[in-house]
Amino acid sequence: MVAIKKILVPTDFSDPAAAALRYGVALAEEFGSTLHLIHVVPEPYVYPWGTEISTMPLVDLLTQSEAQASERLKTLVDDRGAMKGRVKTSTAIGTPVDRILQYIGDEGIDLIVMGTHGRGAVGHLLLGSVAERLVRRSPVPVLTVKH
Repeated sequence: MVAIKKILVPTDFSDPAAAALRYGVALAEEFGSTLHLIHVVPEPYVYPWGTEISTMPLVDLLTQSEAQASERLKTLVDDRGAMKGRVKTSTAIGTPVDRILQYIGDEGIDLIVMGTHGRGAVGHLLLGSVAERLVRRSPVPVLTVKH
């Protein structure tokens, strides 16, 4: 049997990510795995001039966003019951796919469980899909959960 010791659930705090988290928790409980939660704060490429956000130093904005994400991650899983001592949270700043792939290698992740928004063809072409890119590039299996 394949050992699944570390399960990663990337989250953008959306409904599909919440659905994936439910699967991730259930699998972690079933296999006695450690559950890893990560949120990647994407680096912005362009802010429109004249907006309130353009007057904030970018580093401060990213640091503030990362701190808020870190606090939100801590509220997602109750680690007092069956998951006591088996939940690890992490945040990062950068390109989501690249940072998640880096995390997989650094932490020795065995399985990714992630939500997918299930956008249509036009939405996919315009916005891309983190889930699809991870499925293609991940060195470990990826379970996608459609909300």
